[in-house]
Amino acid sequence: MRIYKYIALILIIILSSSIVYGENLSLSAESCILIDGQTGRTLYEKDAHRKMPMASTTKIMTALVALDKGSLDDKVVIKKECVGIEGSSIYLKEGEIITLEDMLYGLMLRSGNDVAEAIALHISGSMDSFVSLMNEKAKSIGALNTNFVNPHGLHNDLHYSTAYDLALITKTAFSYDEFANIVKSKSYMADRMENNYFYNKNKTLWEYNGGDGVKTGYTTKSGRCLVSSASKNGMRLIAVSLRAGDWFNDNYKLLDYGFNNYKQSFIYDKGQFLKKLNVVNGVKGYVDLVTEKTFFYPLKEGEREKIKISVDIPSNVEAPIEKGDKIGYIYTYLDGNLIDKSDLTAKSSVRRINSIEKFFNNIKFK
Repeated sequence: MRIYKYIALILIIILSSSIVYGENLSLSAESCILIDGQTGRTLYEKDAHRKMPMASTTKIMTALVALDKGSLDDKVVIKKECVGIEGSSIYLKEGEIITLEDMLYGLMLRSGNDVAEAIALHISGSMDSFVSLMNEKAKSIGALNTNFVNPHGLHNDLHYSTAYDLALITKTAFSYDEFANIVKSKSYMADRMENNYFYNKNKTLWEYNGGDGVKTGYTTKSGRCLVSSASKNGMRLIAVSLRAGDWFNDNYKLLDYGFNNYKQSFIYDKGQFLKKLNVVNGVKGYVDLVTEKTFFYPLKEGEREKIKISVDIPSNVEAPIEKGDKIGYIYTYLDGNLIDKSDLTAKSSVRRINSIEKFFNNIKFK
């Protein structure tokens, strides 16, 4: 009997190691994920929290920090130490003056390792300081299993991320319109004398309907790494595959799975009335509470009826109240799990009643 228990235990371990969130898509990637680019909902994943080298997909964070800290029209003087960096390059020259905008296109379309170092020195003055900014940014957005040691992704055993973290980083980068414009560009002409034409290495833009980004990566240690994005029917999806032999087809399968199985679903509208709240010492005895934002969420068939909403508000509020004041929260749940928390705000202002108005009100109601 004991040997049967061991066999059963081995089978459980084997089966659990191959479990994926979503149907089995027969992907080549050792680790992958598909998320909704607006809400961050995970639509599919396979070993997505495993720490792995991520090669030049690193440059998504490099671009994000550059957009956080710099301006596109910054004029950058290229230093000697940024010339001749190994790997892909836009062939910067010492003393060359180039805008940060041109550098970001060279970074994301041509994957220039020399550009990555030049951006780092421009933004922070030193490589170590820039890498610190990269790691701080990662932690601030919840990419907790990532560690950067350089801005380009050339291999280092201490330089790693996860499919999940890269998806989060990419989702954050898309909050910048400039980032979206750069990564969806098939080609770009930089304002420089030589090596000024950049074409995009990311075949997603040509091969996938709705493809609009974002970055390839490869080293012998990392294998083929790819972050892809596509937009259809009001929904942007982000797919990440790490150590994937069939990298582009893996991501196309992920994107197809998302668009075929999920629809962007309306939950509530901005300014939608939710509750009346009693106002103490106000010229009006109540204030309407409304939602602060419009909320959509990607849902599979049959999930809409599993959405539940609750509110958390005080029993009353003291005047004065200004229009737009945040007074309470709205919670949205899917199948009992919290998927969103948002503010409720005052629809109108309510000023505090003065002593004369209070006197006449007392007479009126006696």
